[in-house]
Amino acid sequence: MAERPARRPRKPHTAHVVRTERLTPHMQRVVLGGDGLAEITAGTYTDHYVKILFGAEGVTYPEPFDLERIREEFPREQWPVTRTYTVRAWNPELRELTLDFVVHGDEGLAGPWAVRARPGDVVRFMGPGGGYAPDTAADWHLLAGDESALPAVAAALEALPADAEVRAFVEVAGPEEEQKLDSPAEVVWLHRGDRPVGELLVETVRALEFPEGRVHAFVHGEAGFVKDLRALLRVERSIPREDLSISGYWRLGHNEDGWQASKREWNAQVEAEQETPAP
Repeated sequence: MAERPARRPRKPHTAHVVRTERLTPHMQRVVLGGDGLAEITAGTYTDHYVKILFGAEGVTYPEPFDLERIREEFPREQWPVTRTYTVRAWNPELRELTLDFVVHGDEGLAGPWAVRARPGDVVRFMGPGGGYAPDTAADWHLLAGDESALPAVAAALEALPADAEVRAFVEVAGPEEEQKLDSPAEVVWLHRGDRPVGELLVETVRALEFPEGRVHAFVHGEAGFVKDLRALLRVERSIPREDLSISGYWRLGHNEDGWQASKREWNAQVEAEQETPAP
């Protein structure tokens, strides 16, 4: 038997903060640039994402930065940790990568970093990955998500033809979190107030009168409501799996490390519960 070729180590990209902007009270934009983005290929998908590497506090890593070497030579608690963020936009001419971060004060890791980021700061990340782009052959499109899905929803809307039939729903805390998007499609902004995240979104999509024809759906955000909407679309509406892009970006009560560690098992369990026999 021929030996498998050795897995090539993934090499992080190195970028610099070009500028930042506070979009809403809880959304911070960070634009990255620099020669380190020369090898970036993005634009195929509207849900491109990157995994930003955050170094352990007080730890200095040798240069040139080598993730494999760090994992060999440093104790695990000093390894950089990753946080996943959707690419809001990629400008290949300017080599600028735009990322939007949900911010909740000092909570979490990436949000506070984004608020403190200043031009010139070094950022290292893996990716981009991705898997969804709106299928222009579909008769209509359903886009639904919370704040964490807004960058991907916005990118999808901007990629669609002006005459595309779209039903787009974004749940945010309140009217101050709405954003102006560069798309002719109407976005229905849902203000949750004090209600549990996703509850209003599920109610709204459930009450929606579905247009005729084939739908291509993108549903992302907190895992609990994503599970409910998957049941609605996949089981009750019998939409084929290949016409659905559905995933939990995060889960209440879990940080990203905990959620990513359990996400595969969660998804498998959800699929086992919700899949129906073929007609």
